[in-house]
Amino acid sequence: MATVRDAIAVLEAAYPPRLAESWDSVGLVCGDPDDAVDAVLVCVDVTDAVVDAALDLGAALIVAHHPLLMRGVDTVGTHTPKGRLVHRLIRGGCALYTAHTNADSASPGVSDALAELLGLVDLRPLDPKPVAAMDKWSVLVPISDGDAGLQGAVDHVSAAMFDAGAGAIGAYSRCAWMTDGHGQFLPGPDARPTLGEPGTLHREAERRIDMVAPRGRRSAVLAALRAAHPYEEPAFDVLELAAEDGSVGLGRVGRLPTPVSLRDFAVIVTTRLRTESWGIRVAGDPGARVETVAVCGGAGDSLIDAARGAGVDVYLTGDLRHHPVDESLRRGGPAFIDAGHWGTEFPWCAQAQGILSDSGFSATVFGAPTHPWKAM
Repeated sequence: MATVRDAIAVLEAAYPPRLAESWDSVGLVCGDPDDAVDAVLVCVDVTDAVVDAALDLGAALIVAHHPLLMRGVDTVGTHTPKGRLVHRLIRGGCALYTAHTNADSASPGVSDALAELLGLVDLRPLDPKPVAAMDKWSVLVPISDGDAGLQGAVDHVSAAMFDAGAGAIGAYSRCAWMTDGHGQFLPGPDARPTLGEPGTLHREAERRIDMVAPRGRRSAVLAALRAAHPYEEPAFDVLELAAEDGSVGLGRVGRLPTPVSLRDFAVIVTTRLRTESWGIRVAGDPGARVETVAVCGGAGDSLIDAARGAGVDVYLTGDLRHHPVDESLRRGGPAFIDAGHWGTEFPWCAQAQGILSDSGFSATVFGAPTHPWKAM
């Protein structure tokens, strides 16, 4: 029987917790990781109605996008609204797991689900996270085949550095570039050289080995290099590589296969998204041509400048504020569509359901809106 722990492993493979923003709270909120799971309910917000549905379904796990508990929590007593929900879940044997900004930045993630529902292609992050910081290592190793003590030194040093975490590029490991040349050194009177004699200039055939390693493994790689190298003082360089954007991050930029007017794109939005009952808000020339589109599920006006910098025709998100939109339009665009916070994040629920279902879990989406707004 699959457990809560098994479901969490599936979710964290898709939405790695390391992608969460530093201020966020993601992961298991309550429940026993070793409890069996027969059914899972996926939602955006944890509300009384969601808990009712989960318990009626017999779900052993709720997977929510928005954290129930995030800041300043010092009690989950039943005298508090959120504490009451936590107690109901525990008494009902239902765990709660949150995938928030880690699901926002993952690929695919929240904004991918939104973009694909709108028919966008050629997706890339709007605000990409940099790939892990990398170093480039160059080390010189003697290749004196005539000295039995130095035979295999190149392989020995390389293997030690590989084992310490160097030489991995994507799906490839033990990657290195090697060139041969000649080095020289003059051992001082207190030196104990492996080759040559103190006070005598020595020249040696050497092989230069280049490889990359994560910056966080620098100490481990250096220790391995020194321990494996035959020289008393190995010659090496460490260069910090320039940061480059990765394939994960907040928001997405894509294009429509066929350009449309802003007016027609707004119709696509209202047709394909579960928008609030009062519809969407549009800012910009209704007749303007729309081909490149930026999207961000949830509250995305912090990425307005990124959308402008990406040169998109329209930026679609939720919770847009008056002044940032007005100021951006005065500076030349892009156009804006506010499709609501819940409405732009709800497509993720089907994505999470699919990930769980593909791994053998019986997952259901809570489809009723959980946002607090009501049309009068």
